[in-house]
Amino acid sequence: MATKQKRKLEDLSVDEFLLSGFDSGGEEESDDDTPKQNGQHKKKAGKSTAPELLENKKGTASEHKNQLSRLKSKDPEFYKFLQDNDQSLLNFDDTDSSDDEEGKYHTLQDNLQEASSGEEDVDGEGQEDSTKTSKKSKETIKVTVKMVQDWKTAIKKEPTNRLFREVTQAFKAAVATTKGEGGDPCRYKVADGSVFNALVLFCIKDMYGVLQKLLNLKPNKDQKKLLLPSSSPRWQKNTIDIKMYLGGLVQLLSCLSEATVTSAVLRHVNQLVSYYLCLPKQCRHLIKQLMKQWSTGEETSRVLSFLALNKICRHKQDTYLNPILKQMYISYVRNCKFTSPNALPMINFMQRTLAEMYSLNTQVTYQHSFLYIRQLAIHLRNSMTMKKKETYQSVYNWQYIHCLYLWCRVLSTLHPSDVLQPLIYPLCQVIIGTIKLVPTSRYYPLRMHCCRALTLLSSSTNTFVPVLPFLLEVFQQVDFNKKPGRMSKKPINFAVILKLNNINLIEKAYKDGLIDQLYDLILEYFHSQACSISFPELALPALIQLKMFLKDCKVANYSKPVRQLLEKVQENSSHITGLRQKAAFGVADTAAVVAWERKVHEEGTPLTRYYSQWTKLREKEIQLEISGKDRMEDLNLPEIKRKKIEERKAEDKREFKDLFDSDSDSVSDDDDDPGVKLKIAKGSDDDFDDDDGDLEDLSGMSCDEDDDGEEEEGKRPKAPKQLSVSALKALADGDEDLVEDLELSGDEDSD
Repeated sequence: MATKQKRKLEDLSVDEFLLSGFDSGGEEESDDDTPKQNGQHKKKAGKSTAPELLENKKGTASEHKNQLSRLKSKDPEFYKFLQDNDQSLLNFDDTDSSDDEEGKYHTLQDNLQEASSGEEDVDGEGQEDSTKTSKKSKETIKVTVKMVQDWKTAIKKEPTNRLFREVTQAFKAAVATTKGEGGDPCRYKVADGSVFNALVLFCIKDMYGVLQKLLNLKPNKDQKKLLLPSSSPRWQKNTIDIKMYLGGLVQLLSCLSEATVTSAVLRHVNQLVSYYLCLPKQCRHLIKQLMKQWSTGEETSRVLSFLALNKICRHKQDTYLNPILKQMYISYVRNCKFTSPNALPMINFMQRTLAEMYSLNTQVTYQHSFLYIRQLAIHLRNSMTMKKKETYQSVYNWQYIHCLYLWCRVLSTLHPSDVLQPLIYPLCQVIIGTIKLVPTSRYYPLRMHCCRALTLLSSSTNTFVPVLPFLLEVFQQVDFNKKPGRMSKKPINFAVILKLNNINLIEKAYKDGLIDQLYDLILEYFHSQACSISFPELALPALIQLKMFLKDCKVANYSKPVRQLLEKVQENSSHITGLRQKAAFGVADTAAVVAWERKVHEEGTPLTRYYSQWTKLREKEIQLEISGKDRMEDLNLPEIKRKKIEERKAEDKREFKDLFDSDSDSVSDDDDDPGVKLKIAKGSDDDFDDDDGDLEDLSGMSCDEDDDGEEEEGKRPKAPKQLSVSALKALADGDEDLVEDLELSGDEDSD
């Protein structure tokens, strides 16, 4: 029976269901009626009108009023409660209910109109134009260059809400073309590339000034406080159009691939940061694109993105600083997975900018640094306890090392800070534990990176960190007197590697690069302590070990830089000792010690003066390495042709024979070896020292001999396939005689 009634109700339309099937009393039609009676009932119901329903509703309202009047005699306490708390319920009117009920319902029109964009009548400029704009919105207007020029001229003279709306809608249509087909319908259509360029260029150059005039905003003189556009009384009328424009800028930024255009848009975005701060949704979308440009864009785009992020965080720290710092750190870690000479400047830029962002609020910085340093310590602890290859790899990788260096830079930049001071000790312990995890020669490059981070932290925070033992230990573990087993064409770049393979460990470039790294790091550490009153005691163990190394090392190329370093340290130690003898205060007087060290720092020491000169030369060398100009062995230089002069050849033979006979190690012990390796002293290219037995190998220098060890008559000796480094340097200096001499040396026999 219920199923039959349900089926009947489903067959009825909405209007028939409302006007039939129910009488004024609310009783349903019985199921036993004949079809004839059902038809009569439907016909009768169809004649009932809306006024009859309203009368029924008025009747129910009057009955309800009578019930309330009877309530006064039946329950006077409750009636009194209603009088005290809700008079509107007792003062019930028949007409009010009918009018309200009638006003609640929407009457359907005979002809439905197509909905417009809803953005035409935002500013309330007359309702008569709504019908006209709805008809015009059906037809898309094609934007031309002339229209853009007219808009530009008119909006500069007097910006109005309607004109600004037209420009923003055209800009929205231009940006929509970057999506392709299937975008939101727009009133305007941009189909030409020249129109797109003209419209975007107009918006980027002039729209900020138009908005300032439109909202009647005066230039902000106080740079510390940001004047928000939402404070303008005209902001509410133009909010929707400003949202549309700001959203279009973010979308345009996500679609650009040309670096110059991206930089231009980012400059415009930097101007509009205050507008984005008033609109949280658009600001979140902007931060996402800025983060992408900061981590993956070109150099100029990175800088502009950082400036915008920094501006957002400075003026809305409570809302955006914490999430932005978290996203920036994650992006930094993701970009540090691989390190190369090309990627190293980008990583350094991210380190410095991230440290600048952390300087905005030390409380937030402490929370982040404590959390992430603790994570690094947990990885190190797992590696030390489990001792597996997987756990070692979780520490000995570029991401881990760059994170250590980042926090050293953050603590160094923000020093002095009472909030971050407690984090210096645990960070040093994590770095020292990383060095000691696998203390083998294969991971010497990683050790150098850790020592450089500790030196930065120690010098910037005035904290003593024992870095020298990890550097001086290398002199004892590596045998620098042992001849290399292999000659390498290119030097090893310790800045972009963490470990060495077995082939690298037997190459000559490995020891050369290791000596350079030790020299740089020891000099840098001693420079950080050069003005300390305890410098002589600090340098004494290092001086002893350096002297022992010089006593054992017989290779001039390695002993010469170490001897130079030893002399500079001794000179600085003597200088500090002489100044200490003139001091009139005791060791316990901390204030006097600090004042004395400050005075010494202002006057300078021999080591600080030498370090400043060395730094300038080192920067030039790094620039040459980046540009590739110093890699002369990679260049295809033309061969130098010699004249066939027998007298000159005999003279050169005798000269070089006397030179190399004085060196017992210059000739190979194997007489059957056709390629004889020659050696010259490293230093001045035109000064050869016969007494120096420690000589440098010249790669690529070989001689062609017959079985008797003599040169065949009538044959011209073959030119070497590749000139040595010394010969190339001499060529660069213009010393052609020395180059010719070096090349002639290849004609000597094994004697």
